Amino acid sequence: PEKTAKRRAKHLNVHQAGKSDCGVKSNIKSIPGVMTIRGCAYAGSKGVVWGPIKDMVHISHGPVGCGQYSWGSRRNYYVGTTGIDSFVTLQFTSDFQEKDIVFGGDKKLVKVIDEIQELFPLNNGITIQSECPIGLIGDDIEAVSRVKSKEYDGKTIVPVRCEGFRGVSQSLGHHIANDAVRDWIFDKLEPEAKSKFEPTPYDVAIIGDYNIGGDAWSSRILLEEMGLRVIAQWSGDGSLAELEATPKAKLNILHCYRSMNYISRHMEEKFGIP
Repeated sequence: PEKTAKRRAKHLNVHQAGKSDCGVKSNIKSIPGVMTIRGCAYAGSKGVVWGPIKDMVHISHGPVGCGQYSWGSRRNYYVGTTGIDSFVTLQFTSDFQEKDIVFGGDKKLVKVIDEIQELFPLNNGITIQSECPIGLIGDDIEAVSRVKSKEYDGKTIVPVRCEGFRGVSQSLGHHIANDAVRDWIFDKLEPEAKSKFEPTPYDVAIIGDYNIGGDAWSSRILLEEMGLRVIAQWSGDGSLAELEATPKAKLNILHCYRSMNYISRHMEEKFGIP
């Protein structure tokens, strides 16, 4: 159609010798409410970094579409009983409606967290993956996280500001998710004296492997047959306890550099882990 052709014309052009670029308009931010063919910041956080962590419940906070679109599309294999102690293949959404846009979604988020605690008591933590409307209306997901964490005896509840429109691709979502691990997991770890973790000289962590089809298991077997001890997988078949143990590793083995270099650099600077 003429209207579509006009819009698509910006996406295709011929590069001419001597010119610095061909004028293609593609590397632009997502438009809230419009489905894109590529991932957004939300997809990078929920679909890649946080979603495979099996013993945490990941709430898609916003309209149902984003959660549905990101649900079950990646084969992040895991060991556990779905709906009891593992939640990767379940979809949790706050299912925003127009009234939530007008009056705010904080109360709905509180209700969702309470229902999760009642229905899935063996979850070890919750993340709030914010979709576009959350950033547009200014919902205070950090305040809700702090209040509910206190109410549930210091439970790990992580607000992730990964609204889709924040970046031109899912890559910024990786960075935002990494920063959330730093701020809401690492910075809240108990002092050394209270830790039950027993380190060894051969502790390593597999960083940036999402166990798509079980490939992280193969890597883990090879490393352990070499005499190393894998104390964490990030984040395929991973757990909250493994995230918390990672600062004790002697080496981080980085698979997907693009998605996990940020937290790996942080661990090198703060904990001295090469």
